[in-house]
Amino acid sequence: MKQSIAVVILNWNGTELLKQFLPSVVQFSSEATAYVADNASTDASVDYVKTNFPSVKIIQNITNGGYAKGYNDALAHLSEDIFILLNSDVLVTPNWLQPIANIFEENQMVAAVQPKILDHKKPEYFEYAGAAGGFIDKFAYPFCRGRIFDNLEKDHGQYDDEIEIFWASGACLAVRREIYNKVGKLDEDYFSHQEEIDLCWRLHNYGYKVFYTPRSVVYHVGGATLANINPKKTYYNFRNSLFNIIKNVPSNHLFVVLFIRMILDGIAALKFLIELKFKHFSAVFKAHISFYAHLNIILKKRKKLPKKENYYSKISVVCRNYGLGQKKFSDL
Repeated sequence: MKQSIAVVILNWNGTELLKQFLPSVVQFSSEATAYVADNASTDASVDYVKTNFPSVKIIQNITNGGYAKGYNDALAHLSEDIFILLNSDVLVTPNWLQPIANIFEENQMVAAVQPKILDHKKPEYFEYAGAAGGFIDKFAYPFCRGRIFDNLEKDHGQYDDEIEIFWASGACLAVRREIYNKVGKLDEDYFSHQEEIDLCWRLHNYGYKVFYTPRSVVYHVGGATLANINPKKTYYNFRNSLFNIIKNVPSNHLFVVLFIRMILDGIAALKFLIELKFKHFSAVFKAHISFYAHLNIILKKRKKLPKKENYYSKISVVCRNYGLGQKKFSDL
């Protein structure tokens, strides 16, 4: 039986983004139902969608709870078999949905799928948020095929194989509704950043698979809602990465991973200080304060989850990148 698909775009004061990118979603997603989930916007974005795209359904959230709560609130109203969580700054292409649907139809153990994500500003390059599929290193640092930290590769077709990955990007994340609800949805304590990594980690811990397909291609602006240089991004990435460790790392590795990660975070903070990036230095400090404030809550969540040894790799991407100069996925 053919599976129904919901393409859900989370919006917050994003009129200009909707003007630029919603037309491609409407044009190339005829086999799905398109939704705009609005996070209590104060601009005219909802009126814009109602006036110009009457086929797009509107879900109006009461508050702006960030990425995680925004999607959880919106998806609670939907009954489609497949949810596609799509950022408002993503340009989709012809036939982008069918390859994703095919993977779900062919393998019932696949819980999530990510397309190839290229940079909208530099279309020949992979985009930071997901590239050709995400992985995790031994100290819970995320990296991608096509992107190691800030080093982005040019797309030469080197990652045009359909493979199992560790995490799928929240910029364009397709997930089965039943499994999404089963494993606990997106963690709202994250607010923003790395909640998709936590979700995919939980999917693995429950025994499901996450896949990447190059047959579906989208173009992502990236940083449209929170720029890469914003200290808030630094704050959420450092804090939420620690959340990921506490929630998901197997018990026999937890202490070592957390201890070394604390040291590496301290080195990163010192680097920000030397570079006179005082706001980013402060962001790391505040991230750790918030982590300790949430520790009891995160530990309680950990106790409810199954644990498995499921790292993609035993390498340290930090050591490989900064110590050995390995800037590409193929170098690792």
